[in-house]
Amino acid sequence: MMSHRRRSRAAGSPPGDASTGTPPTPEKSGRVRPWAATASNRKVLVFALAFRAANALLVRTYFNPDEHWQCLEVAHRVAFGYGHLTWEWKRGLRSYLHPLLFAALYKTLALLHMDTPWVMVMAPRLVQSLFAAFGDLYLYKLSKLIFNGQVAKWTLFSQLVNWFMFFCITRTLSNSLETVLTVAGLYYWFAAIESSKATSIVSKQHAACEQSIPSRKVALLIAALSCAIRPTSAVTWLYVGLLDFIQMKSKCRFILLDVIPVGAIVLAVTTLLDWWMYGSWVIVPLNFLKFNLLSSGGDYYGTHVFHWYFTQGFPSMIWTFLPFALCGIVKSQEWRLSGLIAWVLGVYSILGHKEFRFVLPVLPLALMFSGYCLASMSQSKGKNQHRKGSLSRLQLSVILLVITNVPMALYMSLFHQRGTEDVMYYLSKEAYDGRVRSVLFLMPCHSTPYYSTLHYNLPMRFLDCTPSDSKGTLDESDRFLTSPSEFVGDVFGNLSAFSHIVLFESEERHVLQLLLHNSFLEMRRFFHSHFKIDRDLQSAVVVYSWRDVL
Repeated sequence: MMSHRRRSRAAGSPPGDASTGTPPTPEKSGRVRPWAATASNRKVLVFALAFRAANALLVRTYFNPDEHWQCLEVAHRVAFGYGHLTWEWKRGLRSYLHPLLFAALYKTLALLHMDTPWVMVMAPRLVQSLFAAFGDLYLYKLSKLIFNGQVAKWTLFSQLVNWFMFFCITRTLSNSLETVLTVAGLYYWFAAIESSKATSIVSKQHAACEQSIPSRKVALLIAALSCAIRPTSAVTWLYVGLLDFIQMKSKCRFILLDVIPVGAIVLAVTTLLDWWMYGSWVIVPLNFLKFNLLSSGGDYYGTHVFHWYFTQGFPSMIWTFLPFALCGIVKSQEWRLSGLIAWVLGVYSILGHKEFRFVLPVLPLALMFSGYCLASMSQSKGKNQHRKGSLSRLQLSVILLVITNVPMALYMSLFHQRGTEDVMYYLSKEAYDGRVRSVLFLMPCHSTPYYSTLHYNLPMRFLDCTPSDSKGTLDESDRFLTSPSEFVGDVFGNLSAFSHIVLFESEERHVLQLLLHNSFLEMRRFFHSHFKIDRDLQSAVVVYSWRDVL
């Protein structure tokens, strides 16, 4: 078995509880009253549920197309019979497991006659906030299991204050749910190790109590579900499993009685589910890995230098918590979890196509080390309370973390790139009142939500960006951005087939005369962004409507 040791008061020991200033030993930890631990966990969960619900309501911006196009759009199609399936679904690269969670939500809302424009926008994120809250709870429990309660409290602080976690975790990305499952799975994995260890060193009475801790099979089940939702989650669990497997005595028993049965059951259930939805046999994990790893299909959407995650991506996510996380890694000497972070960042660095959300599952682990560092400062503060009239290192650190993360979290969640969300909410209300006949989106593909937000079955057209088998072939999005006016004239001709046209302000000037010539007038203009990301400044989203509709 992989040894899972709690450390004593050495230089690398975890800071102790605030009341005693001493680290808890395994014996002390074992004598913690179950009801006290349960009450503490319940308080954390209630607070996390309230916090993440508010978090979900405050996220009003657009981050990544997959939030809508690979989840909610598919769920809407399943629930209501209309919605767009991107090319990934036609090639069997995605499992229906994740979208079906939200399809059930949509069906429930429809049965209750609650599928109004506002509810259709907010309900999915509120559901995701429930998952996120449980992720916060399990991170608290994991850090308490590995270190102690004081570290757990500061870990929860780090998790809730970090700007990127606030910005991303309540979105309906599969990566968000993968993050929750990863943290929960790690907790049960290490709880199983603690249970096995306790069984061998304590009395029979105490061992019987410890047997209530969930077994490793629960961790394996959660890991399998995570891999079913995001096949690349196998990168995380390969490291965790192999590290323990190397030190196991009963390797064959673990493989034959634990890994294979759990993996086979989850694979069989998800494969049957996808067969039912696709209408044919599809092995999604195999197709996903072949496309993204063997053929580098993801490179079609852009590539980054190999060190991007280490030098730009992950530092931007963890932000000002980075020095505290590094401090916690060195002080705690908990090399298994710090090694997991390095492993995931390293493996993903091999792939050409890189995105922030891909490494989201290890962000909570890095924040746990930040919590360790802050707890260590808290212990030092207790020993130096005679200093008055000046702020302690802990207080200065907390102030720094709050003022560098909270404003950024609110700005990114409430303002940056919100125009594409606002325009669809506006169109959904207009369609609900019968004032929209058809819509054309003259903007890069997947720039806005689609039917899942509009929630009205009328014709819509966006610029296609399906990867071509021929290298060098421009898709419709690229052709439009290259020559907007010429492209619109050649492809769409008479624009009167559409009642509304949506485009970014940066492209508006190129097709303005064409719009006016076809009797389109500006209806609304929505703020989108103060600065550009990867294209020309898209400061606003503009809606034009055909004059006869007005």
